Amino acid sequence: MAHHAANSPVQVGEIPKPNTGWIWKTFFILVAITAVEFLLAFTMPAGTFRNSIFIVMTILKAFFIVAEFMHLKHETKALIWTILVPMALLVWLLVALVSEGSSIGESVFNAFK
Repeated sequence: MAHHAANSPVQVGEIPKPNTGWIWKTFFILVAITAVEFLLAFTMPAGTFRNSIFIVMTILKAFFIVAEFMHLKHETKALIWTILVPMALLVWLLVALVSEGSSIGESVFNAFK
């Protein structure tokens, strides 16, 4: 029978130290972004600029979550681009739909005024 314990770098009964530094780094980045969001929510007047800042910060938080916890940053560049390009196009579509919808909404509102 093979004796596998002799080749192990860890002593028998010894538990290796957990590597949780990257989790805490990601946690503090996400906490900082969320704190800035809360600060802006209570100090800036409501408007398109504030909403745009929230959208950008939300995408930034989603990037950190996907990169760290879903391990996307360790994948090949082709897979990363396969995910990022459709997401960028989706964001562009949402911005276009919101701006077009607000334009149509204003024209309908002014027509019935």
